Amino acid sequence: MKVKGPLLLLLAAMIWGVAFVAQSVGMDHVGPWTFLCVRSLIAGVSMLPVVAVLSRSGTAPKQAAEERRNSRKTLLTGGICCGTVLGVASILQQIGLQYTSVGKAGFLTACYILIVPLLGLLLGRRCGRLVWCGVAVALLGLYFLCFKDGSPLNFGDILVFISATMFSGHILLIDHFIPLCNGVKMSCIQFFVCGAVALLGMLVFEEPSLPQLLAAWKPLLYAGVLSSGVGYTIQIIGQRGMNPTVASLIMSLESVFAVLAGWLILHQHLSGREMLGCVLVFVSIVLAQLPEGKTKCAEHAQAE
Repeated sequence: MKVKGPLLLLLAAMIWGVAFVAQSVGMDHVGPWTFLCVRSLIAGVSMLPVVAVLSRSGTAPKQAAEERRNSRKTLLTGGICCGTVLGVASILQQIGLQYTSVGKAGFLTACYILIVPLLGLLLGRRCGRLVWCGVAVALLGLYFLCFKDGSPLNFGDILVFISATMFSGHILLIDHFIPLCNGVKMSCIQFFVCGAVALLGMLVFEEPSLPQLLAAWKPLLYAGVLSSGVGYTIQIIGQRGMNPTVASLIMSLESVFAVLAGWLILHQHLSGREMLGCVLVFVSIVLAQLPEGKTKCAEHAQAE
């Protein structure tokens, strides 16, 4: 039983890492708004059977009518807020992938683990010394990763890093709402809200066609069903009863899998300078997780 949890979290990290490849390949056929819209709707639909099973289980405590209304209101509020922020974060990441590599996007997205404790300071949450050491190491790593021969940041790098900041806000929203409502149901709602946000952009900026969607059906299904639906579900199962510090470290390996997937599937190569940056950013992620071992990063399954 002690091995089951870590193996499931490792599988989730692998699914999320490979999802960067699916996102990149999918945009060979459809635009970023279309990809995010269809992916999110597929994720929401794929979670409906899970929600149905949970609703029929009869394990939820009985509530009075007023309590039930307040609970539903909180659930909808959480789903709408989280889905909107998730939609903005995801589209920034999706567009950024058009201008940067899968490996760099994976590592830059992983910076949410550092950004979360920084945002937590605004809520009066103190950080340990190793977190600040991690911030310094991450900044150095990002310099090696993103700056080439003195050139400025790539446009895609900037978008992906901003998306990491938005994902951090999403994590804090999840942290606020998850004790107040059913996490699986709220996740299902947020995917439909995220899809609605992307739908607006798709109608304004893109003109998708059925042949384009059919050409991208494999990456769309992977990103929708596996990355969002399955990844989120096995994360919940795997993290149950585990040390949160160990869980956070295992899930942060998605950035490593993103690099490996880009190398094996897309044949993308990182220079020695960029590889050093990747190593430094990964070290910073480890440092940031050691002091407090928070479960903040647990909710990232829902951006991929």
